[in-house]
Amino acid sequence: MFVSDQTIESWAARYGTPRKWAHQQTVNPEDYAIISGSQKHGRRHDITLYIEGDGKIAVIAKPFYPPGLYRAPSGGLEPEESLEAGATREALEETGLRIQLRDHLLATTVIFECSGKPEIEWHSLVFSATTQDRILSPTDHHEIREARWATPDEFAVFGAIMRRSQHGGLLYRAALHEQVAQIHPAFL
Repeated sequence: MFVSDQTIESWAARYGTPRKWAHQQTVNPEDYAIISGSQKHGRRHDITLYIEGDGKIAVIAKPFYPPGLYRAPSGGLEPEESLEAGATREALEETGLRIQLRDHLLATTVIFECSGKPEIEWHSLVFSATTQDRILSPTDHHEIREARWATPDEFAVFGAIMRRSQHGGLLYRAALHEQVAQIHPAFL
């Protein structure tokens, strides 16, 4: 499933017009397989959520992440699922939080490249959200090892760990956060 420019434009009245950003990222064969494997139902996108509560941001760690590495939660819309329903579902699965979407911050087109393989075009749609909940309790224990609250300052540490990993998917996530931080200084 692809989220079209027309769909993004229809969200603008509710969530604002996002900054657009294009990026190319080389990935290794392992990362390429992970990205390819996430393309069920023709999916080529993720909704990334910066969920704020009491001046902190909800972050997640995947099972394969090294110690100390966290990032903003994300996931895809199911076919025929609305933005609100999909974002709510993903937030609950990955963090256990009930959210209210606030602003559409960034619409990204990234091309993932891996030697000898077809390029993968991917779209990250980044939103800020708020929650009144404070207890993080992910329900998807297969994809999420841990969720916790982080201060905006901790994202610099997360980015440094991502860049040391040399995994293209994590390098992309570090660059994505840097773009978000330029738009929304509270996420620095």
